[in-house]
Amino acid sequence: MPAEGARENRFLVDRMLGTLCRYLRFMGYDAVSANTFETGNKKEDTLLLLQARDEGRIILTKDRELARRGGDNAFLVREDEVMDQVGVLAGRGMIDPVVRMTRCSLCNMPLRPARAVEIETSGYAPEKRDEYDFFWCPDCKKLYWMGSHGRNLDKRIKEKLGEG
Repeated sequence: MPAEGARENRFLVDRMLGTLCRYLRFMGYDAVSANTFETGNKKEDTLLLLQARDEGRIILTKDRELARRGGDNAFLVREDEVMDQVGVLAGRGMIDPVVRMTRCSLCNMPLRPARAVEIETSGYAPEKRDEYDFFWCPDCKKLYWMGSHGRNLDKRIKEKLGEG
């Protein structure tokens, strides 16, 4: 069972955990990717630590040294498979592993209800639209709905955690 306040956790996710970052966003978490930093910067770890501190984020990393430097505000992710990573975070009470579709999986922007024109002009909305609630990323201009992809992801998470 996730700890009280897990829904409010915000994350800064290192470059090696890109899929986990997207999954956290699908679950409604504010998850910033280290991929937004310019590559090759020798001070990247220090910048990540400063950003996490300034924004009240937990660093999720596969880098032992970064996790050590982050102390209580960092978590070393040892698992390689994303479902194992989700399972460990849920087991630690850091996340409530339920797909919510409240954040853009690409840019992390909060989604808002989609307007009819956005659904109509997306070019990829399902034909049977009355079955779904649609959401829109105002930044990426991407349309979301809880279709088979979202339901399958939610099912995989529940199965991983022994709830399915």
